[in-house]
Amino acid sequence: MAVRPSKTSKAAWADYLPSLSDDPTHPAQVILRTYALSLSLSLGPSLIPLLASLVSAKLPAKSFFTTLKRILQRDLRCDGFAFAITTAVGGGALIRHLWHLLDDPTFTHKPVNAPKFLLDITDRIRMWSQLLSLSHEQRTFLSHLVSSSLGIVLLQAGRARSLRLRILSSGGVPTPNLSGISPTLDLTILLAVRAVDSIVQSFIINNSTSSPSSHVSRHLDISGKTQLEPHLVRDRLEMEKLKLEKLLSVKQTSQIDAFVFWACSARIMWCFFYKPQRLPRSYIKWIQTLANVDRRLMDALAYLREGTWSYINGSATHRNLLRTYSQDLGHPSSWGDPSVLPAYGRNVADSVWKAINVRSRTGVGGLPCELVHGTVGANLGVSDSCVMNAGLRATKAFAESMAIYLPAHFLPLLLTRPQALLRPHRFLGAFLGSIRSAAFLTSFITIFWYSVCLTRTIFLARLFPFISHDFWDGPQGCIMVGSLLCGSSIWIENGRRRGEMALYVLPRAIRACIPDSWLKRRNIGVRLAERLAFVLSISTLLTAGIHRQDSLRGLSRWTLAFVTNGPNAGFWKRKRLDPSIPPTPSIPATPQQNEMQDTSHPHTPKITDTLL
Repeated sequence: MAVRPSKTSKAAWADYLPSLSDDPTHPAQVILRTYALSLSLSLGPSLIPLLASLVSAKLPAKSFFTTLKRILQRDLRCDGFAFAITTAVGGGALIRHLWHLLDDPTFTHKPVNAPKFLLDITDRIRMWSQLLSLSHEQRTFLSHLVSSSLGIVLLQAGRARSLRLRILSSGGVPTPNLSGISPTLDLTILLAVRAVDSIVQSFIINNSTSSPSSHVSRHLDISGKTQLEPHLVRDRLEMEKLKLEKLLSVKQTSQIDAFVFWACSARIMWCFFYKPQRLPRSYIKWIQTLANVDRRLMDALAYLREGTWSYINGSATHRNLLRTYSQDLGHPSSWGDPSVLPAYGRNVADSVWKAINVRSRTGVGGLPCELVHGTVGANLGVSDSCVMNAGLRATKAFAESMAIYLPAHFLPLLLTRPQALLRPHRFLGAFLGSIRSAAFLTSFITIFWYSVCLTRTIFLARLFPFISHDFWDGPQGCIMVGSLLCGSSIWIENGRRRGEMALYVLPRAIRACIPDSWLKRRNIGVRLAERLAFVLSISTLLTAGIHRQDSLRGLSRWTLAFVTNGPNAGFWKRKRLDPSIPPTPSIPATPQQNEMQDTSHPHTPKITDTLL
């Protein structure tokens, strides 16, 4: 009988580790990777600011450990984010693995000492499985459907418990049925968007692969010009067909992504001015930094939409809002008085402008350009010029955008392949990519501001001077025109990044479209609807991550490849036991995957090819 090694010896851990399966798709491996990833996503946003406050001495050590204990208790519980997500993902992998074992006809002979009722249950499950004749893909979906149902219940219970604790710590009294927006709504919408995108991509890929191949000969005319063997001609035609199909699917996807981003950015920008409570604070802060708009000007736009601030009727309650803003900019207070400013253009407006000494708005009414442009160009004496306002904002936006996108393009190379930066073409490619992304964001800001000026000053307001500036400066006027046009800058961005950006803004745009009355209605029907959306979405994504990786894009593709297959799975354990052993491939060939590839369309790329 083997002697069990001492727990204190360093080699003891390496002796125990081989008991963990080397198969990266094994449920134990999937559970470990899922828990590690979800725990880092849960603890990271909380621990990083906490550690920063400790280092900067803004937080006493006692308060630090108290907060740290509270964070760990919140995230390490069975209803914490990490455990709930691991239940949804790893539980499905476990159910799928057990289901595969039940299909083994010799399974009943393996557990010799198993109770008879357990053997009867396994026989009945096997019988129903054979009658249903479910494919591997359908089994994966159903397995994760069961596990994710338990996962969302745990997740919502944990979020509700955290909300009750926050209310108690602030001195409030929690009610049995907590009102307000569901704390898991943003995650559910994010998963739903990614799942729908996977379905759309799968449809595009299937549509392109099923298209007739007669057009290939027009692009590749080999007959009569070469002496290739017939099988070589067929191989070249097939390769050319695959290239054309890929180009077609990329083009279709790019068009969809551009439209999605345009629609989402229009909604987000409009909500930034009129419904900021529907956007996250991070969105508002980021847009506010790039837009450089005074808060009082935004408040005036909101009051104009409500009708409490008007060029026609004045404002009894907010008359001094822009008067003080005008004074702070160094202009007369009358420039911001709605009872003085002209509502219409032409002769009536010109007489008012002459009386209050405004020279930049001949023929049009509304707020003077100097107040709309703010401090931009004031030091140069060109704050009244719409063209200079757009140019100066573009210059500043490009500098700020380069500060954002240079790290975004170079950090991945520095962390993964730093030696690639020594090659001139790779360095130049990353630098040009940064310039392209910065040009996109610069164009986004410039188009918005110049569209506002075109609407209220340069073109439309002059073309229709009989329309009041309550309309031109209102929610259907210059703000809507700017919001609708700024998203067209997405065509400047790279096609691959265009898709990821569309998927990034789409969940927030959907959230901004849901009425507040629906969000705050926390009855059983709303909770069940959200749970159903969560369960179907995560089951669809995990099924795609295992069987249809080519239908996933960007962040979801990398995350699901890591969770379901694991890059270099088992690398750390194998290296400790034998450093000479090479790492495990990230996408191993499993029997199910081989079967799926063999029975699929003969021209469909293999799973390992689609993930590279």
